[in-house]
Amino acid sequence: MNPVPFQSPAEIAAAIPRVTEHLRAGGLLGYPTETVYGLGSRAVTRDVEELASLKGRAPGKPFLLLISDRAMAEAQGLAFNASADALARAFWPGPLTLVLPGGSGRLPNLLRGPEGGFAVRWTSHVGIARLVAALQEPLTSTSANIPGSQPAPGAAAIVRDFQAAVAAGRLLVLDGGVLGNRPPSTVVDCTQRDARLVREGAVTLAELRRAAGRLAP
Repeated sequence: MNPVPFQSPAEIAAAIPRVTEHLRAGGLLGYPTETVYGLGSRAVTRDVEELASLKGRAPGKPFLLLISDRAMAEAQGLAFNASADALARAFWPGPLTLVLPGGSGRLPNLLRGPEGGFAVRWTSHVGIARLVAALQEPLTSTSANIPGSQPAPGAAAIVRDFQAAVAAGRLLVLDGGVLGNRPPSTVVDCTQRDARLVREGAVTLAELRRAAGRLAP
């Protein structure tokens, strides 16, 4: 199965109905983001387990969630403390992932990290944000690569690495062009009163502190 074109506004609009139908039927997705290509699914236990199997993901390493606006995170019962609120206002939508508390009974525990929260990012990729809004629920996300290898730079590499899943119709791949060598999102744990930097990526620690002051890590 060839990748689905997903670059121009017309291509994105044409693809979204097909992609949402595929995801709602339990399918998996390979797609571009503002950082690297990702693999994802709906945030339901069965689909997350399928994604973990495809990726070969070790237990205890949950996936993050992409949302199309802050209200979507709040609808899942996720809570924003003062630090999360300040950082979200400064950097969302964009390559900043916040680990937020809450979500009990609404999100699979498979997605809950060791700090007790769920990793969430309001994506700034226009096409994926439109897709998530049309899906009306978060899209899980993990880098599109076999563990130990570099993230796929484009759709062709995803098809190559996950050929069996693509051929079987389990994995649908969106072609958003070649992304190049981009850093991953920055991750900040906001499950406690004081924010903690988990991973410095596309947004630097200095940028976090300039924007949020004492509420930054």
